[in-house]
Amino acid sequence: MANAEEIARAADARDIRDRWLLSAPALVIILLAATGPLFVMLAYSFMLKGDYGDVQFGTFSLDGWTSVLFQRDIFDDTLGLADAHLSIFWRSISLSFYTTVLTLLFGFPTAYFIATRPPKTREVWVFLVTIPFWTNLLIRTFAMQQVIRNEGLVNTALMALGIIKQPLQIMNTDTAILLGMIYIYLPLMVLPLYASMEKLDFRLVEAGYDLYAGRLQVLRRIIFPLIKPGVIAGSILVFIPSLGAYVIPRVLGGGKNMMLGNLIELQFSAGRNWPLGAAISITLMAVVMIALLFYVRNASRSEGVHG
Repeated sequence: MANAEEIARAADARDIRDRWLLSAPALVIILLAATGPLFVMLAYSFMLKGDYGDVQFGTFSLDGWTSVLFQRDIFDDTLGLADAHLSIFWRSISLSFYTTVLTLLFGFPTAYFIATRPPKTREVWVFLVTIPFWTNLLIRTFAMQQVIRNEGLVNTALMALGIIKQPLQIMNTDTAILLGMIYIYLPLMVLPLYASMEKLDFRLVEAGYDLYAGRLQVLRRIIFPLIKPGVIAGSILVFIPSLGAYVIPRVLGGGKNMMLGNLIELQFSAGRNWPLGAAISITLMAVVMIALLFYVRNASRSEGVHG
C-alpha cells in the first residue's frame, strides 16, 4: 500500500515537473516581453536626460521623479509645484472618473434591458453591442468628431430646430474628450454588467415586489448587491483605458487638453526628457495596479459573501 502511494506521488511530481518544463519557454518569453520594457522604463526614470532625447547611462539621478510633481525655477533653482503636470493629472483622473460613472449610468439600463429579453433574442442584442469593436479606435474617434464639431450633426440639428443661433464650441474641450470616451468605452461597461445580470435570479426581484418593496429598494437591496462584481469589473475596464487614453484627447481635445498618455508621448518626443516620461509611465502603471488590486480585493470579498 505504501509503495503504491509513493509511486502515485512520484508520478504526480513527474507530471508537474514535465508541465513546468514544457511551459517554461513560453513563460520566459512572456516574462521578458511583459517585464523587460517595464524594467527599461524603471531604469530610465533614474537616469539623467540626454541632450538629444536619450539618457546618460551610468548616471543616477532623481530628477525624473522630482519633475513629475515639481519643477525648478530657472533663476534661483528652487523647487515649486509643476502646475501643468498637476493639471494634467487632475484632468486625467477626473475625466476617467466621470467616464466611469456616466458609462455605468448608461450601461446599467442597457444591460438590464438585454438581460430581461427572451433568451433567443439576447444574443442579437449582445451582438449589436459588440459591433463597435469591429471598427478601429481612431475611426470611431473621428466619427465622434464629425458629430460634435461646429458643422457636425449636433450643431446642425440644434440650429435647424432654432434652439441655437451659433454653433456650440464642443471640439477641443474637456467635454469633447468626455463624450468621446463615453462613446468608445460604453461597451466595456455593458458587457460585464450583462454577464452578471444574466445570472441574476429574477424571482428574487419578484419576491421583493411581493413584499411591497419599491423599485429603488429592489434596485438598492437586491439587484445591485448581486451584480456588484459586474459593476466593479466594468468600472475597472473603463477607468484603466480612460486614464491612459491617447488618441481620444489628441483628436477631440486638439492636442491642447492633454491627458497622461499625451504627456508621456510629449516627453519622449518634443520634450526630449526620457527620464520624466519614464517616471510618469511608471506612475501611471502604479495607479493602474492600485485599481486592479482594489478590484481583486472586492471580487474576493464578494465571492466569500456569496459562497
